[in-house]
Amino acid sequence: MIRVLIADDQEMVRMGFRMILDAQDDIEVVADVPDGVSAVAKARELRPDVCLLDIRMPGLDGLEVTRQLAGPDTTDPLKVVVVTTFDLDEYVHTALRNGASGFLLKDAGPALLIEAVRAADRGDALVSPQITVRLLKHFNGNASKPQSPKPAEPLTARELDVVKAAARGLTNTEIGAELYLSLSTVKTHLAAVQSKIGARNRVEIAAWAWRSGVVD
Repeated sequence: MIRVLIADDQEMVRMGFRMILDAQDDIEVVADVPDGVSAVAKARELRPDVCLLDIRMPGLDGLEVTRQLAGPDTTDPLKVVVVTTFDLDEYVHTALRNGASGFLLKDAGPALLIEAVRAADRGDALVSPQITVRLLKHFNGNASKPQSPKPAEPLTARELDVVKAAARGLTNTEIGAELYLSLSTVKTHLAAVQSKIGARNRVEIAAWAWRSGVVD
């Protein structure tokens, strides 16, 4: 079972998400809380597989909660998916920089919500399609952004193939099917790439690929 924590200041939203997720055979909502302080406390107590966080909440906002639970300074990070009404690039960039595994709009629909939880649990990332297009354009050819650092050691040809596929938004399973690789081999390549470029997750791998010109 994928254990999920929901944090949102609107009770109706929490109830709706709980109903959608609890209806799945492989997902169980272990807690829902109305504010950021409770989200951090409950997440650290229960160690859920995935945390669904709203951005605008009392106490601590979802971006700060994400940083505390999944940020670069976290020794044992949790997997976080930010789900919000507010489609602002600043929020998207901050959430992903703070370690979020996904970013969805609340109008994305039940199917995407469920898939985002499953993707985060298996180490993939899911971002709302309308956000993805803007995000990739932002990373691609934006002169105002610093260039991505070169890898500690060169990526192999197969690692580059996997990176390009991940940057296009493919899941591990889809990458394996496209490149005729086993799922474990795809994960091995991604882990090697993360180590070489200093990325914490596949979202950062994709960002690096677009910034460095590996994908155009």
